[in-house]
Amino acid sequence: MLDQDPAKVRRVTCIGAGPIGGGWAAYYLSRGYHVTSYLHQASEIDALKRLMDTAWTSLEEIGLEPGASMDNFTWTADLEKSVEQAEFIQESIPEVLELKQNLYAMLGDIADPRVVIASSTSGMSMTDIQAKCATPERTVVAHPFNPPYLLPLVEMIGGNKTEPETVDWARRFYLAAGKAPLVMQKEVPGFIATRLQEAIWREALHMVANGEATVEQIDQAVVNGPGPRWALMGPCEIFHIGGGEGGMAYCLDQFGPALKLPWTRLVAPELTQDLRNKMVDGCIAMTDGQDFATLSKKMNHGLVEIAKMKRRQSS
Repeated sequence: MLDQDPAKVRRVTCIGAGPIGGGWAAYYLSRGYHVTSYLHQASEIDALKRLMDTAWTSLEEIGLEPGASMDNFTWTADLEKSVEQAEFIQESIPEVLELKQNLYAMLGDIADPRVVIASSTSGMSMTDIQAKCATPERTVVAHPFNPPYLLPLVEMIGGNKTEPETVDWARRFYLAAGKAPLVMQKEVPGFIATRLQEAIWREALHMVANGEATVEQIDQAVVNGPGPRWALMGPCEIFHIGGGEGGMAYCLDQFGPALKLPWTRLVAPELTQDLRNKMVDGCIAMTDGQDFATLSKKMNHGLVEIAKMKRRQSS
C-alpha cells in the first residue's frame, strides 16, 4: 500500500491552523518540505502566519535544512484541494471526537489511499478517530509535544484497524524529518509523556490545595532540582545512575519500601519481582551496559552545559 519511500516525501499537508497545526507547518518548512495548510476559514490566515513567523525565528537559530523557505508554504480553505498533492497528512484540528471522525470520513474518500494520515491528538485513541474512515488502515496517532517545532518527541500508536506497516512507515518518516518518534506498546489514554506530566501536575495541585507548597515553590523545586537532569536523561536512567555501581537494582532494593510511604496521592504499584526485573533489565539495555562512571560523566557534562546556558540567559 505505502509505496512511497518516507525519506523522499517532499509535500506535506497540515490540517488545522492552531498552535500545533501552525507549529507543524513551520517545522516541516524548516526541514525543506513544501507545505500546504488547510484552514477551516480564510480569516485564520493572519493568526497562522504570525504563529509561523514566531516559530521561524527559533528555527533559524537552530539551523534550517538546505532548500528550507517560507516561500514553500501555501494555504487553502478547500479540504479536497489541500490534499491533492499530499504525500503525508498531519491532522491537528480541535480535540472534539465528532469533528475528527467526520474529518477522517472525508479524508478517507478524497485523499490518496497510499498517503498516511497522522493525528496530533493529545489524548484520543486512533481506534475512536478512525471509526468512520473508509481507509482506516493508513491512519495513526502522532502526538507531538508543544511547541512541535522545537521539541522532538512524537508519540505514535495505531488503532484497531491500522496496519502495522503504517506505523512503521510513519516512524521512518518522522526520523527522516528530524523527529524522535516513540512507538507505543498499546493504546493508552494520555500516551506516555502526557501521563507522566499529568502525574506531577496532579501532585502539584494537591500540594497547593493543602497549603503544603506555593506555586512558586513548586516551580523552583522542579527548575532547580530534577528539571535539568530530565533535559538529559529520563527518570529511569537517572535512578539507575542514582544507585551508583549497583544501578537500578540497588535503588529498588533500598528504596522500594518507600513506594508505600504517603509521599504522593498516586497509588504506588506493587513492587513485584517481575516489575523489579523489568526495571533493572530495561536500564541495562537502555544504557548499553555502560558503567556508573561513564553514565555519571555523561550526565554531569550535560548539567554543566545547562548551567552555562542558564548563566548566559540571566546575565
